[in-house]
Amino acid sequence: MTNQQKDNLFVLVKSLSKSEKRQFKLYVGRLGGNTDSKFLALFNLLDKMNKYDEKVVLESGIVKKAQLSNLKAHLYKQILISLRLNPLHQNVRVQVREQLDFATILYHKGLYKQSLKILDKAKSMAIENEEKNIAYEIVELEKVIESQYITRSMSNRADELIEQAKTLSIQNTITSKLSNLSLQLYGLMLKTGYVKNDKEYKQITKYFYDRMPDFKHEDLGFREKLWLYKSYVWYSFLVQDFLSGYKYASKWINMFYKTEGMISLNPVFFLKGNHYLLESLFYLKYHSKFKKTLEKLENIIYSSNLLPNEDNVSVLSFMYVYNNKLNLHFLEGSFKEGLPLVDEILKGIKLYNDRIDEHHIMVFYYKIACMYFGAGDCKKCIEYLDKIIENKSLQMREDLMGFSRILSLVAHYEIGLDYHLEVQLKSTYKFLLKMNDLYAVQKEMIKFLRNIGNVYPHQFKDEFKKLHARLKKYEDDPYERRAFLYLDIISWLESKIENRPIDEIISEKFEAIKR
Repeated sequence: MTNQQKDNLFVLVKSLSKSEKRQFKLYVGRLGGNTDSKFLALFNLLDKMNKYDEKVVLESGIVKKAQLSNLKAHLYKQILISLRLNPLHQNVRVQVREQLDFATILYHKGLYKQSLKILDKAKSMAIENEEKNIAYEIVELEKVIESQYITRSMSNRADELIEQAKTLSIQNTITSKLSNLSLQLYGLMLKTGYVKNDKEYKQITKYFYDRMPDFKHEDLGFREKLWLYKSYVWYSFLVQDFLSGYKYASKWINMFYKTEGMISLNPVFFLKGNHYLLESLFYLKYHSKFKKTLEKLENIIYSSNLLPNEDNVSVLSFMYVYNNKLNLHFLEGSFKEGLPLVDEILKGIKLYNDRIDEHHIMVFYYKIACMYFGAGDCKKCIEYLDKIIENKSLQMREDLMGFSRILSLVAHYEIGLDYHLEVQLKSTYKFLLKMNDLYAVQKEMIKFLRNIGNVYPHQFKDEFKKLHARLKKYEDDPYERRAFLYLDIISWLESKIENRPIDEIISEKFEAIKR
């Protein structure tokens, strides 16, 4: 990404929809003097530019170099104020915050009774919608006002406020600890991936329970339960307990379906919960439930008014729907049928390029590579794997990087690129040695591919059978089975032994266990 594209003001201007741009110009034009203002001229100039170029801005004569920084900061602020006034962004959270601002202004004017009236309504709205951080702020302001202005409306007013503050403080503390734990577990997932042995399992389990706060489940509200279930989902994924992951992701999503108003207020958590639910079902190979859950999610995204029309929602909807559409084809072994998705995904990546982080783009590339591999197009498979392997700035899961290299080796072998295979072997071996712990499956694959060059062609099938026997014992191993979800080596070997396409092998297996 170039420096020009990184200019925050330019990115913000380019993110605006037509209606948001129109509203901004109406907002600026409220006072006649603003219609010719410098910041509006700068806005119009940036809107027309394809990429940010400071030289073009200065040559326009709108502003001198010494004033540019201040003008950009002022324009940035005015755009945010305009967006805040946009009805599309007026959710409950913003409305409560706005009421708190109004009450604060009235308090400073000495209009205590009016301020308390607004605060009471705002507090009820905040608590009803699980906005307990803002509710706590409101109670604290109520305490300040009550200490200066005795309303006499309730004899036990002070005790009531003190009790409310205490309850909200306890709930906010639990939420904070659970959200911290969830974020820490997510960080571990991105850095190291899934546990690979008993030692790592014990470390993660101790880490998880040591940081789990004390609480009574019946005292938890929607928000506290949300972070609790999210923490359990991440822990379950890390230790590869996908049945537990399914259990807690289901609890997470069922909360939203029981309280549909929370979907529009917390659309990101709703979408993420569905994604983890689908991931759990994918790993459990529960096809019918997976398909039904994906269809339900798509109906809510594309055919209901439950989700707000926001850029963030659009990006996450794209990522989660298409990731799981790919997974559905992996489950069914319908790789050729899934290839039309590739163009749709690439268009989406281009459209949301400045909003999707590099890690998630690389995950898409890995899955696209797997789709081409399953469809028998190893050249296209290698093309997408190279995008991952050659990305030197990328910080992503070690295990996914490792399997990208393993799949690349297999694809090179498939199309007979012997010279490239030798080069790939050396670089892959060096990379894998740097990883903390290799999967046994990875070790066996490296050993096999290093020796295959010394085997006569008529002996290949026997070597495939030997490797198949060695790997088969790991298929149900709690730590090694995860490797087969990245890359179905067993099916590939069976395709070589039986001289049949890999998608045919996987499709047959799917039909045999279909549920």
